[in-house]
Amino acid sequence: MSDTDRRVRSIVIVGGGSAGWMAAAALANSTRGGCRIDVIESTAIGTVGVGEATIPPIRHFNRQLGLDENAFVAATFGTFKLGIEFTDWIRPGHRYFHPFGRIGDDFDAVSLHQYWLRERARGSDVPLEDYAMAWVLARAGRFGQPLADPAMVLSSFDYAYHFDASLYGRCLRDYAEKRGVRRIDRKVVDVKLRGEDGFIEALLLEGGERIPGDLFIDCSGFRGLLIEGALQVGFESWQQWLPCDRALAVGCALGAELPPYTRATARPAGWQWRIPLQHRMGNGHVYCSEYMSDDEASAILLRNLVGEPLGEPRPLRFTAGMRRQIWWRNCVALGLSAGFLEPLESTSIHLVQSALTRLLAMFPDRDCNPLLAQEFNRASRFEFERIRDFLIFHYHAQQRPEPLWRHARSMPVPEALQLKIDHFRNGGRILFDSAELFQKNNWLAVLVGQEVWPEHYHPLADLRGRTDAAKILAAMRQAMEQAAASLPTHRQYIERHCRAREC
Repeated sequence: MSDTDRRVRSIVIVGGGSAGWMAAAALANSTRGGCRIDVIESTAIGTVGVGEATIPPIRHFNRQLGLDENAFVAATFGTFKLGIEFTDWIRPGHRYFHPFGRIGDDFDAVSLHQYWLRERARGSDVPLEDYAMAWVLARAGRFGQPLADPAMVLSSFDYAYHFDASLYGRCLRDYAEKRGVRRIDRKVVDVKLRGEDGFIEALLLEGGERIPGDLFIDCSGFRGLLIEGALQVGFESWQQWLPCDRALAVGCALGAELPPYTRATARPAGWQWRIPLQHRMGNGHVYCSEYMSDDEASAILLRNLVGEPLGEPRPLRFTAGMRRQIWWRNCVALGLSAGFLEPLESTSIHLVQSALTRLLAMFPDRDCNPLLAQEFNRASRFEFERIRDFLIFHYHAQQRPEPLWRHARSMPVPEALQLKIDHFRNGGRILFDSAELFQKNNWLAVLVGQEVWPEHYHPLADLRGRTDAAKILAAMRQAMEQAAASLPTHRQYIERHCRAREC
């Protein structure tokens, strides 16, 4: 190949797991054999493997790869997810639901939630979530595919998956290897940089093998073997806003229910997740070591399982934040190598997916023009920061009495987040940027769920006297209840369409 041909000829991915094999599958699907792709992972190095809940965009990623949904769910012992229930979050005994999809349908120039706020001011006690099809289904333990007809209430919800992350990685590995990706089971012992520009030139593996490349993808986890170890881009900590720094994860036997949603339950110094799979329940306790010991955190986790634990809790230590540069020179970091935001809103796998989308949109030649990295990093930072703010809000707007929660309630928050809160308190208006991951209905669910009450509703709601909002809202709830009753239970749907063979 001549020097005038600047096409990327080889991509080297360091690290397997979900991030590494998502990268390998997406790149193999997009390059169609146009360059060599190697994945270097060592079976001697364990993966974190706690990311078992996702958000709806994962469906788009799987469709782009051409994965059959039922086969994929069965292969990963998966279940379906209609949203997240937050229990004891505002205060003990309180709960709310963050649904996927729309919260009702706007039926007038004024948003539905503004009419709901007006009815609430007039004495109605109907929760806002009762107008979300996803919650009506989740509450009834039912599931089915959304309808395509936008006039039907069963078109208004969305869904994602719970799955075994290690099995998802295995599915993607099979997919990638069938498309020519080479897996090398070895440890990286050294990273060679080019003297003239500091680009990564090659990786030296144990045993002496040298692996050159044009583009390197760092999926090595928290240590960031390439992006930090070799290129030293630096890390920006957000622990002042997200103080939890440890987690324990353990599976347990399934209980009687198979809920089609994730549950997040507040604990004295953090929170506990519960994720139903076909063969077990995934559990974890995220907590702040400043306010709770490891032994106490483990005891709380084990005391609140629905079934017998399937082993000892696995510890994980982390710092919330991101790399100062996620793409630097000819290296792009994905997953934990790029940064970490606790899995409160199940965004870990999505951050890999969205980074891959950006990388493919800005795919470089061998020169890796810095303009591409600059734009990639700008968009990545925007996404990380807006997700960060969404998570901070969960900690900041609550009424719990424990020291961690008192600290979170009193801490100053980022300016963009405070502006969102102020506008909603003023008149129920929701500020969001179209480029943000979490949009109007996401913010509405958590703002109302965490009892950030507006001082008044939109003035137009009182000026549009011909709109019988109360009657329309009641009819909407009735239609949703009837639609939910027509669908199978979550367990029945899985048994009919995507039951794992070993269950």
